[in-house]
Amino acid sequence: MGKKGLFVGMLTLDLVYLTASFPSPNQKIAAADYTVSAGGPATNAAVTFSYLGNEAIVLTVAGNHPINGLIRRDLDNYKVAIADLDPTRTEPPPVSSIIVTQTTGDRAVVSLNATKAQVGSDRIPPNILQGVDIVLIDGHQIEVGYAIAQQAKINNIPIVIDGGSWKPGLENILPIVDYAICSDNFYPPNCHNSEEVLSYLLNMEIPHIAITRGEKPILYLSPTEKGEIEIPQINPIDTLGAGDIFHGAFCHYILQTTLRETLTAAAKIASYSCQYFGTRRWMERELT
Repeated sequence: MGKKGLFVGMLTLDLVYLTASFPSPNQKIAAADYTVSAGGPATNAAVTFSYLGNEAIVLTVAGNHPINGLIRRDLDNYKVAIADLDPTRTEPPPVSSIIVTQTTGDRAVVSLNATKAQVGSDRIPPNILQGVDIVLIDGHQIEVGYAIAQQAKINNIPIVIDGGSWKPGLENILPIVDYAICSDNFYPPNCHNSEEVLSYLLNMEIPHIAITRGEKPILYLSPTEKGEIEIPQINPIDTLGAGDIFHGAFCHYILQTTLRETLTAAAKIASYSCQYFGTRRWMERELT
């Protein structure tokens, strides 16, 4: 049977365009393809977790702006529920405009983060952790994330941090988490390379740590083992959301197997997703 995951963080609307190249200044270019979907690290992770046969809830600021109809329809399609921290909010959600190049899969992103949509822990719905098997926090709702982490720790629910980039306030959450899965763009204060990041996270007494590095091997460390995991070699079409998809798959597999096997399986799914345009189309094909 599937598990239940709570994904705490950011919700956006993503407008993604596929082009032959990035535009030059003052240049207008035509897109070869486009897609519209809900986005944000926690949200994309939740969609992946649900796709793999689980129940997923995103704890986020959504509100009631008309644009949210697009977001809600997308998440309904992938059976992801929204627990809204500010249901009366009338401001539009963050909208990301993203260009992906056909030749390399590289991307350029213009977006707003969640700094203008922060809410207090008093907005957390009661009993939100009831029946939850795992929690992922992406750091875009710091006060809420901290409160959820504290509650999850008390209830022995494993906590995963999505360390895409450093955000002030994470220093309070990190000592509580069980799994820190960070990108090579995650630089805590006074850290400038992977070795310094690993040292910082170890000083936080986090038991399980991994650093993803794009197509380079994943570095990982746990109380019983450490090492590197090779990434499947592919010809990428689109790398957008690969890290988010990795985190969603991680939350699925870590409830079943070891850290190394989980990282290996998550890397396989994330790499597979990069062979398709957008963050959803890979789900239309059978995983191999």
